[in-house]
Amino acid sequence: MSPRSSRSRRPLRSAVTTAITVATAAAFALTAAPAHAASDPDPSVWTELSRTTQATAKYGYEGSAAAGGYARTDTCVADPAEGGMGYHYVNPANIDSVDPRKPAALVYADGSDFADGRKLVAVEWIVKDTGQATAPTLFGQTFRKDQLPGYFTLHAWLYKPNSAGLFAAWNPEVVCPTA
Repeated sequence: MSPRSSRSRRPLRSAVTTAITVATAAAFALTAAPAHAASDPDPSVWTELSRTTQATAKYGYEGSAAAGGYARTDTCVADPAEGGMGYHYVNPANIDSVDPRKPAALVYADGSDFADGRKLVAVEWIVKDTGQATAPTLFGQTFRKDQLPGYFTLHAWLYKPNSAGLFAAWNPEVVCPTA
């Protein structure tokens, strides 16, 4: 090998090193989520959530909720700053359940893109606050205490995407009708 050929490889080696450095930096930049974006749950959570989806998909049609013991409400829950939740249909037998297949509430919303009335958008677990030392958890998520006085709650937006996150209480895309 001549001294010339090893010198001609140095610029190539330098260019390859630079390309790898730039590619690595770009990959890290692409994986960093913006501050306002919600993080996705651990992939194992989807295995557990599939049991919820299997148990609740039959309620996609609003008329099916009553057959499952869910009582209709006609109050659409919204917060001007956070977004909406929608209409809660509650099954009292499932309050205090942390079984993925037995949410205490089905959450429906209506909108111009729903031809058949209200559409199932989320499910919610509700657990009475009896003074327990810690909040309940499900799917690796800690229930919230600030949504319903005297209860802990956890939403899962399984049927409508939520830019605030799968387990966020409010969905910015859910809008309640104005009076």
